[in-house]
Amino acid sequence: MEADYLIKSITEDGNFRAYAIQSTQLVAHAQQVHDTWPSASAAFGRSLTGSLLLASSVLKGDDKLTVKIDGQGPIGAIVIDATPKGIVKGYVQYPHVNLPLKDDGHIDVAKTVGKNGFITVTKDQGFGTPFTGQTPIVSGELGEDFTYYLAKSEQIPSAVGVSVFINADGNVAVAGGFLIQLLPGAEDAAINELEQRLKELPLISKLMRDGQTPEDILRLLFSKTQVNIIDKIPVNFECDCSKDRFAERMASLPKTDLMQLRDEDHGAEVICQFCQTHYQFSEQDLTEIIVKQNK
Repeated sequence: MEADYLIKSITEDGNFRAYAIQSTQLVAHAQQVHDTWPSASAAFGRSLTGSLLLASSVLKGDDKLTVKIDGQGPIGAIVIDATPKGIVKGYVQYPHVNLPLKDDGHIDVAKTVGKNGFITVTKDQGFGTPFTGQTPIVSGELGEDFTYYLAKSEQIPSAVGVSVFINADGNVAVAGGFLIQLLPGAEDAAINELEQRLKELPLISKLMRDGQTPEDILRLLFSKTQVNIIDKIPVNFECDCSKDRFAERMASLPKTDLMQLRDEDHGAEVICQFCQTHYQFSEQDLTEIIVKQNK
């Protein structure tokens, strides 16, 4: 399978900006890193995919955003960091969730996520106070929730679809999605045509298992106009943590706490929530942090 990627496009009729993504490998990697069980894997994968689509559509350059999804479901909070350069990382509060399948045989993502909560998006654009927008979770299926966020918080009429298929062995088979934005002056006839196509479109995961690419999926959605690809970027699950960064955070702890870790525990271990990397801080490491505090 080709490495994961995201494409950006504009329809030749000037009505829509469209994004599509294949995220199978990064979702599979995230599943392994966090040992998520099937229901959690599907919800986590949709969240990672949707956050990358969102970042690509509303950010640029070195901007980044954090998406927190908390519907009070059994998975708890889902936290995702994403950039418009295709880099994403995330974690879930309770990874070991596997609920009974729905009557149609699909994973019950809505029940896994829950509907009694919010999706909160914080955008850090490198200047001033980061902007935070929040909207209620409307379905828990996540595609609809990203759609609602874009409409209400960003005032961008959009359609978002995200899909993950989990094999019987609990591994990720495929993952992907799309995001379509209406451009100013979009024609009513084109909008109606798109709405009908969206209703008829099979699940993204079904199309991808049949060998359809992100480009193919956009062509299915826009069969009456040319889709002009303007960019294609690789997407990856990557964490930028380091021992030095955690040392800086530990330096903000009270000196008495650091001394207790050094003198009573004889060291400390820090685990990155995003990538599960373990960092060991020896007595000497902790002494150096304490000395820096005093400077």
